[in-house]
Formats: sequence, C-alpha cells, structure tokens
Amino acid sequence: MIKIYTISSCTSCKKAKTWLNAHKLPYKEQNLGKETLTKEEILAILAKTENGIESIVSSKNRYAKALNCDIDELSLSQVIDLIQENPRILKSPILIDDKRLQVGYKEDDIRAFLPRNIRNVENEQARLRAAL
Repeated sequence: MIKIYTISSCTSCKKAKTWLNAHKLPYKEQNLGKETLTKEEILAILAKTENGIESIVSSKNRYAKALNCDIDELSLSQVIDLIQENPRILKSPILIDDKRLQVGYKEDDIRAFLPRNIRNVENEQARLRAAL
C-alpha cells in the first residue's frame, strides 16, 4: 500500500491525493501537521532516496530558513530530531511504498505507482493521443 505524507495547506499534496483517488489506488495518509514521523519512518524514507537528506528536506522553504542552521553540518541523528520537531521542513508530498519513493508531485513520475499492466495501457493511450 502507498503511504503519503502530507501537509494540510500543500497544493501538491492535494493534487497527489486527487491523482491517487482518480486511479483508484489505495493509500494511507499521514498529515505531518497532526502526526509526527517516527525515526523509523524517516530512516525508511531516507533509505529509498538518491541524495539522502537533500532529497527530502527543503532548505529553501520559510520553515527551514527560520531554523537558521546549516543542515549539512548536522549529524544524521540531529537531522532526524530536527525533522521530527519541524516536519514542515520536508518537501511534500512524500509518497512511499515497498519499492518506490516519490517526493513532490509530478504526474509523469507518480505514474510509477500504477500497476505495470495499467501503466502500459495508459502509456499506449497517451502515445495514440500524441499521434493525433
């Protein structure tokens, strides 16, 4: 099952949930404003990233800037504590399942969560539409 970590005011989170619902994909939502991530959840997300902390933490958003610290200078344990105390520093949404991780909402990339047979049919339909 897909797990989606969201922030209430996040437009991309709403788009991702709309897309998942439209494709009838079951998911479990965890609103980070109401329920903090466990250390285990953060480590599971990090294990699937390509660039570690950089892949999931937004150093440009106002919440990260307000912390006034250089995340690159912190230990992994310190960064995990920081994320737990300030979940809004995370990029959102974060979608994860047994095999995949998606940070942010990009329709082309989120399609990876579709079962292969459905993805193949939709890709063929998109190719036909493009050819017209």
